Amino acid sequence: MGVWRQLRWRIVAAQMLVVLAGVVTLIVTAEALAARAVAPELLPAFEAAVVKALVVAALAAAVVGLGTSIVLVREILRPLRQLAASSRRIASGHYGERIAVPISDELRDVAQSFNQMAESLAQIEQQRVTLIGNVAHELRTPLAGLEGYLEGLLDGVLPNDPETISAMQHEVRRLRRLVDDLQHLSRVEAGQIILQPEVFDIVPLAQRIVSQLRPQLIEQCLQVAVAAPGEPLLVRADPDRTAQVLVNLVGNAIRYTPEDGCITIRIRGDASHAQIAIEDTGIGIPPEALPYLFERFYRVDPSRSRASGGSGIGLTIARHLAWAMGGDITAASPGIGQGSTFTLILPRAEPV
Repeated sequence: MGVWRQLRWRIVAAQMLVVLAGVVTLIVTAEALAARAVAPELLPAFEAAVVKALVVAALAAAVVGLGTSIVLVREILRPLRQLAASSRRIASGHYGERIAVPISDELRDVAQSFNQMAESLAQIEQQRVTLIGNVAHELRTPLAGLEGYLEGLLDGVLPNDPETISAMQHEVRRLRRLVDDLQHLSRVEAGQIILQPEVFDIVPLAQRIVSQLRPQLIEQCLQVAVAAPGEPLLVRADPDRTAQVLVNLVGNAIRYTPEDGCITIRIRGDASHAQIAIEDTGIGIPPEALPYLFERFYRVDPSRSRASGGSGIGLTIARHLAWAMGGDITAASPGIGQGSTFTLILPRAEPV
């Protein structure tokens, strides 16, 4: 019975059944017609001729059917074998594996889908390797600082005073902040965050965020303006998560806008969405960097963001939170030195 589980023999058997059914049908039809149309004395000779013709036809049909079966089996099973072999190699970690695309439409679709899957797996593996390298690099920086302070204390080079302890505490806080961000990112990407969506007016929330960050704005001599509609703009989202996203976006604008710059928060809506655009006159973003802004640990200016304590995953977390609330975040910039605009998009709600 194991033979009949193989596709090749089932295809051959199907072809042979077609031949057999055709021969039996011809025999029955010929006998029925002969009994009516052929004289009794000629019937034996007619039947003998018909049998000979059917035997020749059956042999020819069997040969043709067997040949077409072999061709069909090879056309179907060859890409399937390649697919199975490539799947095993991908499962063992060879993500560069690809299969040839057959001629037939159906098998071509299967092969193209498999190659697309393999390409996606290769990209995911590359992102995983990059993530491990980035995490190791980010952890190394505060750990190296702590190690330097400890060695200085042990060697007597650094004094055991509150200033040194405060510097060490700063490195520990950087390390804790990075670990907390990584844990938060992991939960957000896994969809494990708890949202409490409700209908609220986005305008007062944005104004509250500006008031909350005003000390930083004053410290850096930045001007801020909120351009909002006169009537309420209701959205359906989690207010706390929305505030978290806005704090991140406005905080980034503050971090990358030089003194005497300007930050404008424009709030507008259409029939289905509300848009909160944070525009700044900061350092800007090069066009080639825009597609990668929301990737983990990506930095347009690594030295500046590391000095200011950024982990490089704030935008990644913010975008995943926006996605979880049914919205999105987009980024735009004319270029270096021409500022940038980050827009939070949230689903609009009907008035209660």
